[in-house]
Amino acid sequence: IADRQEGIGVCGWILVSLSFLLVLITFPISIWACIKVVREYERAVIFRLGRILSKKAKGPGMILVLPCTDTFIKVDLRMVTCKIPPQEVLTRDAVTAQVDGVVHYKIHSAVSAVANVTDVHSATLLLAQTTLRNVLGTQSLAQLLAGREETAHSIQATLGSTTEQWGVKVARVEIKDIRIPMAMQRAMAAEAEAAQETRAKVVAAEGEMNASKALQQASMVLAESPAGLQLRYLQTLTTVAAQNNSTIVFPLPINMFGSLGQKSTGG
Repeated sequence: IADRQEGIGVCGWILVSLSFLLVLITFPISIWACIKVVREYERAVIFRLGRILSKKAKGPGMILVLPCTDTFIKVDLRMVTCKIPPQEVLTRDAVTAQVDGVVHYKIHSAVSAVANVTDVHSATLLLAQTTLRNVLGTQSLAQLLAGREETAHSIQATLGSTTEQWGVKVARVEIKDIRIPMAMQRAMAAEAEAAQETRAKVVAAEGEMNASKALQQASMVLAESPAGLQLRYLQTLTTVAAQNNSTIVFPLPINMFGSLGQKSTGG
């Protein structure tokens, strides 16, 4: 609609001329009704006899509007933050979830926003809800929880391709919250706990294996030097005595008893 090049016709020009003549006759009183002020963040789409006056919206600043023949609509070009209500989504793996989000968009073409859609803000909100359900329905729950950024970019691309003809540019889409049933939360918590316990047992087993290897190496070193084994006994005794204990256990090497037994047998 905004790209039509047809004129207003002969009758239209006659009416415009009469309106302009009325302004001249009633000047300067009529000038106050003809001059309109458009703010910096606004643009005005002017209709002359029901047709858009120009492909480009007017403003900011002062614009001239002829009485009786011209009407105008102001369009706000500032960034709009739209909250998507919680949507019931059935994921690809048949899990029901409630997902809500936020859409940031702004109007970059005031003429398209006025001429191509009845209510651009309502249409963008409804389309965002539908796009959110459609995109999330193609993903599993794990993908939805782990890849929020990728999902948001996919929704933004799908939404922006449709709103482009409305003069709307989608700047950012964010998934705000994902709520799943309590039964599913308990099942996921139990699964995570079982996985943690499994990893803990594996780590403990690896620690025992490394400790046994270290003890084996230590025993081989001590077997090569009997004096080193005696020094180790004395170091253990020193450690026990430093703990303020009333009872001290003095470890004796087993080979000492073996040698004593051999002497008594020989005697």
